[in-house]
Amino acid sequence: MKDTIISAKDAAERLIPQSAYVSCNVAFIDCKTPGSHLKENYSMIGPGVTSSADQVINLAEPHGFNVGAAAMPTGITNNLHIHFTAEVFIVHKGEWKFRWGPNGDDGEIIGRAGDIVSVPTWIFRGFTNVGPSDGWVFTALGGDNTGGIIWHPSIINGAAQYGLYLDKENNLIDTGKGDPVPSADKLLTPMTDAEIAKLRRYSVAEMAGRVVGAAERVWSSDALLDSCLPGHASQMAPVLGYGMTQDRNHAPKITNPHGFSIEWLKLPKGQSVSRHRLAEKQVLMAHAGAVEVVLNAAGQEVPLAVAAKDVLSIPANAWRTIRNTGDTDAEVLLITTGDGRKRPEWAADVVAAVADAGRTVD
Repeated sequence: MKDTIISAKDAAERLIPQSAYVSCNVAFIDCKTPGSHLKENYSMIGPGVTSSADQVINLAEPHGFNVGAAAMPTGITNNLHIHFTAEVFIVHKGEWKFRWGPNGDDGEIIGRAGDIVSVPTWIFRGFTNVGPSDGWVFTALGGDNTGGIIWHPSIINGAAQYGLYLDKENNLIDTGKGDPVPSADKLLTPMTDAEIAKLRRYSVAEMAGRVVGAAERVWSSDALLDSCLPGHASQMAPVLGYGMTQDRNHAPKITNPHGFSIEWLKLPKGQSVSRHRLAEKQVLMAHAGAVEVVLNAAGQEVPLAVAAKDVLSIPANAWRTIRNTGDTDAEVLLITTGDGRKRPEWAADVVAAVADAGRTVD
């Protein structure tokens, strides 16, 4: 495996702190509809599913998936729509009601901080901040090109009275900004009742199998090769797909292909993960606490401080170490390209140290 060396400049560009997030308040066709008018949409990695040419993308480099976020005050709703690729919600703050079905009444699930919800493709879904204050939810979306989204006919038709339209390429037309009203032949045609009736329906029990709540995480202290070494007492909990855990008994709850895997990493105060690398691109999202990620091999180190809510993209084949620099446990979410099992390569000194401790990879 050839080393990927990251300069200090490139590393800084791959770190997306919360302060660098830029919201688009008219990213979707329902953003002027009362009850949905205070949404903020963010695209940290890749464009996501925004329909607006004004959306700021922090890191456009293809990863095989997109990472974004939605922020909403209490009571605000993102209306019914369909995704062509995977949509995974990672609740960071607040209490969210997720609903689904042709009319949004096939079922609902409440997500709270630390919960992860994967919604199937080709079903209508919507979500509302039902908590007492502002909420924040990250999203992981499948593919580099998500194909955009399909809005429920009622949303498309209702948005016209607020001067918002979608053309056949799914571009947002905002007459309030001076865009001309498109001719009927240029407009996106809403789904018909017959087309909607053919969509797959999901029961509440089926959807519950696609939710991994914070209390459901299955932690392993033997997930990484170096966890037996002093100062390296990490834990991991798989969520979706086969990630980098090396515990042979570990299995994710959600196993259908998404194009990426998701797993939690926990580092107690003062603990770290030794130098390792992956053949895949990986995004690290700090959920709680603070960590330092040191990129590159010994003698070429580039340190990066990653605080809660920050996002860091790590290229394929790049060495990295991860250390808890805070006063509490650090919880980090790892999103890694690909559906197959990831196989971390450890630095030679780490392999030697764990061998002395009577441990190896089978």
